[in-house]
Amino acid sequence: DVAAGFDALVKQGRVREIGASNYDAARLGELHAIALAGGLTPFTVLQNEYNLVERGSYPPELQQLCVERGIAMLPWFGLAAGFLTGKYRSREDLERYNRGSSIERFFDKGLTVLPALDAVAEETGASLGAVALAWLLRQPGIAAPIASASKPEQLDIQFEALELELTAEQLDRLTAAGA
Repeated sequence: DVAAGFDALVKQGRVREIGASNYDAARLGELHAIALAGGLTPFTVLQNEYNLVERGSYPPELQQLCVERGIAMLPWFGLAAGFLTGKYRSREDLERYNRGSSIERFFDKGLTVLPALDAVAEETGASLGAVALAWLLRQPGIAAPIASASKPEQLDIQFEALELELTAEQLDRLTAAGA
């Protein structure tokens, strides 16, 4: 049994927290219930894709489950593979960068998000990436977004996002832009 195997690892001191990746609400909820019913260690961390552009892997029912059961969500691709930094605004931009082909899936929907992201960045004086991560940090159940960096200076937006306070109205506009 999966729950018993993970519990054994916790009891042996090999792991502190049990995490799942790309689970939906039904699967995560079932395993969590099995663990609790058997006195076993439940999942405490979830890692699914979630950002201003792509929200399908962390729908409201999964958000609610994570909040109610204290499961910390650590979304991956918090910046949509760099798209939410604003450097991909045309098909030509996709062609100029090595990762352009992997960003193609965010492009069409992402173009509807960028105007709202641009506006909030201008209002706050923050970078687009920091605004995108600050939005993530304010979503239910999010403990910390995962935003990959290929250069040390790219880490700055993560620190910037921690200090950025978005208004309820700004959060609503960003949410609506990617809905």
